Amino acid sequence: MNSPSTSFSETFAGRNLQYTSSQEVNMQPSIVGFLLLENFSLPCFTQALDVLVTANVIRPGSVRVHTFGQQHADVMSDLGIPVRADTPLTDVRLADLDLMIVCGGLRTPRDVPGWLSGLLQQLERLPMALGGLWNGAWYLGKAGLLDGYRCAIHPEQRTALSERSPHANVTLEALVVDRNRMTAATPVGAFQMMIKWLEKCAGGVLADAVLDLLDHDQARLRRAGSMRTRTLTGPLRELITLMECNLEEPLDLAQLSRCVGLSQRQMQRLFRDQLSTTPQKYYMELRITEARRLIQNSSSSVVNAALACGFISPSHFSRCYSKLFGYPPSKELRYER
Repeated sequence: MNSPSTSFSETFAGRNLQYTSSQEVNMQPSIVGFLLLENFSLPCFTQALDVLVTANVIRPGSVRVHTFGQQHADVMSDLGIPVRADTPLTDVRLADLDLMIVCGGLRTPRDVPGWLSGLLQQLERLPMALGGLWNGAWYLGKAGLLDGYRCAIHPEQRTALSERSPHANVTLEALVVDRNRMTAATPVGAFQMMIKWLEKCAGGVLADAVLDLLDHDQARLRRAGSMRTRTLTGPLRELITLMECNLEEPLDLAQLSRCVGLSQRQMQRLFRDQLSTTPQKYYMELRITEARRLIQNSSSSVVNAALACGFISPSHFSRCYSKLFGYPPSKELRYER
């Protein structure tokens, strides 16, 4: 397979990372543990877990996950669905963790048993980060591990934690990352927390790819590069939406500029300043990306995929595809098969 002769802009690089083996790198996997407490928040847990599992789909071996419970048995979630703890707390691999997350919930008992405080204090002495989901910060705080740290906890226990752990800075935020403490108060916060962890341990490219796959609507409207956490301006968002709605019959620059009431020069400046690319390149990469997704995930022929994404000439489509991926569309993997 040949190397691509043209590279995607930063905006589209992540969207085309999935299942692309040429993007894989050799690095130590991040090892993450989830300590499941009785009646833990299943939505928080699954949101966090989804990020890590998807990272392994995109780049196999990026993350290893262990679930822990006091008895190394089923732990009942807040939705009445049990989850099996796959690793005992006595396992020597406990010391290999890079991150241990305490998973609490609305009905998780507020008393902190001695075994839990002792375990958390033991882990704090190891070179790992500690985290909490929903009210996981409560247990970290009761163990004295949030003194001098900012943290997030579900509103039900926000005031109580402030009273019980006066040296912790309890915020109103859904997610707080403060040095080696990561706490999230909601399922959305749990998702964002693991994206930030993935970015730290495996790099921004993989984190962006996961975000694009799982939260596409937000990911597609981020700025490129170092400003990717900021959203795009309204006119540029409108232009991108127009492009996405007109794949089969692409609009030219004059039509796009008329639709949003901007001159072509203003439109060029928006793409240059916020996405470090041009409208033409963005539109081309969007169409190529969507054509690839169609080929991968359906039985559509290459010709039909090209037509569906605005490429009238199959040979032109094949040349563009090969320049960006290093192989023709006929060699693309077909996941439906």
